Amino acid sequence: MCNHEPPCPGAEAADHEAARLRAHHPEQGWSLLCNGVLVFEDTGEVLPDGRVVAPHRPVSAKAVAA
Repeated sequence: MCNHEPPCPGAEAADHEAARLRAHHPEQGWSLLCNGVLVFEDTGEVLPDGRVVAPHRPVSAKAVAA
């Protein structure tokens, strides 16, 4: 999918969220990355092969201490 240089990380790469945006729809809560990954505002994802990645927001230090 990626046609620019340097190419974006692939959907299987650990840093796949670093790919460039192809489409951004904040009013609907999602973005499509250059590598075909759909990223949602809750940090969930759908990979190009249809696998779903559950939301993975970082846990704040305050929440850990409680």
